[in-house]
Amino acid sequence: MPISNKVRASVEQGGWIRRMFEAGIALKAQYGDDNVFDLSLGNPVVEPPEEFHRELLRLAQNPIKGMHRYMPNAGYLETRQAVAEGLATETGLAVTAKDIIMTCGAAAAINVMLKTILDPGEEVIVLSPYFVEYGYYVDNHGGVAVVVPTDDDFLPDLVAIESAITSKTRALVINSPNNPTGVVYPPESLAALGGLLNRKQEEFGKEIFIISDEPYRRIIFDGLTFPQVLPHYRNSVVVTSHAKDLALPGERIGYIAINPDYPEKEELSDGLTFCNRTLGFVNAPALMQHLVRSLQGVSVDPTEYQRKRDYLHGHLTELGYSVNKPQGAFYLFPKSPVEDDVAFVDALQEWNVLTVPGRGFGSPGYFRISYCVEDSVLEGAINGFAKAAEKFGL
Repeated sequence: MPISNKVRASVEQGGWIRRMFEAGIALKAQYGDDNVFDLSLGNPVVEPPEEFHRELLRLAQNPIKGMHRYMPNAGYLETRQAVAEGLATETGLAVTAKDIIMTCGAAAAINVMLKTILDPGEEVIVLSPYFVEYGYYVDNHGGVAVVVPTDDDFLPDLVAIESAITSKTRALVINSPNNPTGVVYPPESLAALGGLLNRKQEEFGKEIFIISDEPYRRIIFDGLTFPQVLPHYRNSVVVTSHAKDLALPGERIGYIAINPDYPEKEELSDGLTFCNRTLGFVNAPALMQHLVRSLQGVSVDPTEYQRKRDYLHGHLTELGYSVNKPQGAFYLFPKSPVEDDVAFVDALQEWNVLTVPGRGFGSPGYFRISYCVEDSVLEGAINGFAKAAEKFGL
């Protein structure tokens, strides 16, 4: 028996996104790539901005001596300073390099944060629908994930959150713009959430952190400005990556930003840096740190994703699907026409359309569509959605 019973159970119960990705490989082998419409994986086809390619070429042609060696585990000071300056401008807070730890993407950042703050058995509230890996990250570090549903608009339900907070609550994870719904949490929701947690901290005499997962914060639509969480709650950290805004998911580069107003930020920073090393990440990739240093104000063009959103949302609503219009990211999260979302997702495969059932995100009865794909894939999928709408009586 090569793997533990715990891991075996997790493999069997989870991994919906990868499961659908593998189903897509099998369908493409059978029908050909052009006849399969894979909307299952958030793997953007948009290329990195031209500024990234120019900086990469510059470094390749003019390498810095020692640029591939170890650096402090928190990352290069110059890179952390560049990140801090950008965040200071965006948040209006006095963020400094000491508040930044460079990481191997947002996934590593969340794991480093949870490892640093959790004692065994402490609870982390996760709002559903949620990114599928959150529960595993909490479990990695001896914590207990407590899933709390959002409201009908996929916004934080303060009554439900308050009911879930106990003396064991250590953190709350939020994700805006959200994967899988594309919802952006407005400032008033963040302010109310901060007020609630301040009251509960006083009630239980224990710190509760907000961990704000923000890899999509620059992919935002309709002229909206991204609402920052840091000004609303001092016991907060941002975890993020450049996987989406610079279209670099395979490069694994991101950071943790500690709220500069958090009173014990020096000790927290020391703990995060220690865990960044001892979890085996050691440090964020050196080359990527050099590259993103000069790209903090750069992003892919969000209007490209907005155009794809409008195309797909318009066609789905015309066909009778019920779906909120996303404000950011690159996902749609329609209601399944039948209660069993897995059965509906399976049915879509009759027309070679691959999506992910909502139960993989903690919200049965929905399904996720990723539209960070070529236009031809979106166009080809519409026929399958139309056939499914007809089959299920929309």
